Amino acid sequence: MRFYFREVSLRTGKKIEIVDVSDRIRDAVGESGIDNGLVNIWVPHSTATITVNERDVDLWEDILAVLERNVPVKGEYRHNIKYGWIPDEQNAHAHIISSIIKPNVTVPLSKGRMLLGTWQSILFIEMDGPRQRTILVQVMGE
Repeated sequence: MRFYFREVSLRTGKKIEIVDVSDRIRDAVGESGIDNGLVNIWVPHSTATITVNERDVDLWEDILAVLERNVPVKGEYRHNIKYGWIPDEQNAHAHIISSIIKPNVTVPLSKGRMLLGTWQSILFIEMDGPRQRTILVQVMGE
């Protein structure tokens, strides 16, 4: 069993957005030299998350709209009130969404290739940007 670890940097450009990071993760997997195993992708931020879904900008807008409807940016959140933040600085929604979606995904690896479905991509979801972000990639296998 071998392990490979890499940090992937990302600069987001909007307060809330979805960014396809599949190619960056594939690069890390390729560098690992590991052919079979698992790829664990972890976001060490409490106001961003990672998921797997289709690479479709219209779908991304739908996802963001549903998140905004269910967990609005501007709300009566105790976290925001506690810090006395003005509306543009509020980020309780981001913490809540991150808790729901979770900060990691694990993808099986076979013959050096992540076993994503035909339409699946690895998507980083920014909810409190723009910011400099890090994605931690650990490849485990042989």
